[in-house]
Amino acid sequence: MEWTAWFDAPEYEFARQVLQRGIAAVYFVAFLSSLNQFPALLGERGLLPVPEFLARAGRRVRPTLFSWRYSDGLLRAVCVTGLVIAGLLVLGLPQQGPPWVPLLAFLALWLLYMSVVNVGQTFYGFGWEMLLLEAGFTVAFLGSDQTPPPWTILILLAWLVFRLEFGAGMIKIRGGREWRDLTALYYHHETQPMPGPLSRQAHLLPKAWHRLEVLGNHAAQLVVPFFLFAPQPLAGAAAAVIIVTQLWLVASGNFAWLNWMAILLAFAAVSDPVAHALVPAIPLDWHAAAAGAATGAGSQAAGSQAPVAWLVVVGLATVLLLVLSYRPAENLFSHYQLMNAAFNRWQLVNAYGAFGSVTKQRIEIVVEGTLSAEPDEAADWREYGFRGKPGDVRRVPRQWAPYHLRLDWLMWFLPLRSVHEQWFYAFLGKLLEADRPTLRLLRQDPFGGARPRWVRARSFLYRFATRAEFRATGQRWIRIPLHESIPPLSLPPEDWPEN
Repeated sequence: MEWTAWFDAPEYEFARQVLQRGIAAVYFVAFLSSLNQFPALLGERGLLPVPEFLARAGRRVRPTLFSWRYSDGLLRAVCVTGLVIAGLLVLGLPQQGPPWVPLLAFLALWLLYMSVVNVGQTFYGFGWEMLLLEAGFTVAFLGSDQTPPPWTILILLAWLVFRLEFGAGMIKIRGGREWRDLTALYYHHETQPMPGPLSRQAHLLPKAWHRLEVLGNHAAQLVVPFFLFAPQPLAGAAAAVIIVTQLWLVASGNFAWLNWMAILLAFAAVSDPVAHALVPAIPLDWHAAAAGAATGAGSQAAGSQAPVAWLVVVGLATVLLLVLSYRPAENLFSHYQLMNAAFNRWQLVNAYGAFGSVTKQRIEIVVEGTLSAEPDEAADWREYGFRGKPGDVRRVPRQWAPYHLRLDWLMWFLPLRSVHEQWFYAFLGKLLEADRPTLRLLRQDPFGGARPRWVRARSFLYRFATRAEFRATGQRWIRIPLHESIPPLSLPPEDWPEN
C-alpha cells in the first residue's frame, strides 16, 4: 500500500545501523560489567545480598525475573544470555531477517537488563542505567534491514537526546552558582567521580579556557538540542555539535556509558546525505548499496515497503511513548525539576540530568589494613588499591569508560553523603575475611590474600599536582590527611589469623 511509505525514512539507514549496533554494544558492556561485579556486590554473599532485598521489598520491587528466585547462577545465566544476544546484534545478524527478529532481540535485552537493574539497589542507582533501558526499548522498533527505518521512532530517539541534553542543561542553570558564573570547570576535572588519564591536563588549562568550556556546555545543552528537530542539514549539524562535546567529556573523564549513549543517540538526527558529506566513505544512498549487495534466494531488497502489521506495531509503540512523554516534558520546565527520575515501573521516557552542582574539593576515603595485633600508629598500616578511584599519588588514572566500576563510583559518594553506609561496613567486613570475590574488585590487596587483623578508613584531601610539583616530586596528586573516618575494626579475637 502506497500510504505506508508515509512512515518510511529510507535516508536514515546509516543512522539505524549506528543506533542498533552501537546500543547493542553498550548492552554488551553492561552485561559484562554485571557478570564480573554483581555476585561480589549484590550476590548471595555480596555486600547487599539480593535475597535480603527481595524479602524486604516484597511486592514493591519493580519488574524483575528474580522476583521468583535469585541465585548467583541464575544471574550469570541472565548476563551470558544478554552477552550473546547483544553480540549477535552488534554483528547485525538479527537485522538481516524480518523486523520482528531485532524487535524481539532488543526487547529481550531490555527485560533481562531491567531484571538486573531493579535488584541492583544503590550500585545500580545511576541515570545511565535507565537511559540504556529506554534506548534499548525504543530502538527495538527501528525494524530490520528489510524495511526502512520508521521516522516516528527516529523522532522519539531525538526526543530522548533532547531530554538528556536539555534536562542536564536546565539542572545546571537551576543548580550551583558555579554554572551561572562560569567557574564550574575550575573544579570539575579535579573533583569528578573518576578522573581519566587526561583529566589532570584538562584541569591545568587556563581559567579562561574553563570559562569557555562552560559557555560551550550551555550552548550545547540549552540551545543546540532544539535544532535536532529542524530540517537537514541543521539537524545533522546539531547532532555533530553534541557528538563533539560528548567526545571531549569521554577524553576528560570516566562516566561509564553515559557519554557514549549520547553520541550514539545523536545519530538519530544524522541523515545519509549528511553522513556522506562528512565522511565520503559512507554511501550516499545506504539502502541502494544494501539492496545491491543483497543476494540469495528469496532475499528481500533492503528498503522495501514495510508490512502493514509491522507499521501497526510501530504506531502503537509511538503512541505509548508519546503518552508517557507528558510528565517528563512537564518536568523539564518545572521549578522543581527532577534529575534521573523514572515516572513508571518500566523506566520508559525518563527524566535525565547530571552535575547540577560541582564539588569544590576532592575528599577521598582511603581504606587501610594491618596484620599487627594492636591498631595504633606504630602498626604497619597498608593501603588497599582500587582500580579506578584515586589512591596512589603517582599513578596515572586509567580510561575505564564505557565499562562501569561500580564500587569505585560509590566510594566517591561516601564523603558527600555519609561514610556510615551499610554496604561500606559490609565491604570492610569482607576485607577482614579476605573474601576473594571482593578482593577481585580491587587493583591491589596489600596482604596477598591473607586476612588482616584490623581495617580502618581515613579521609584525605586530594588535588592535582601543579606542573612544578609534578616535576619536583613525580606525584600527579597532592594529598593531605584529614581525619580517621572509621576507627579500626576487627573480627572477634577467636577469628584472628595466626601469626
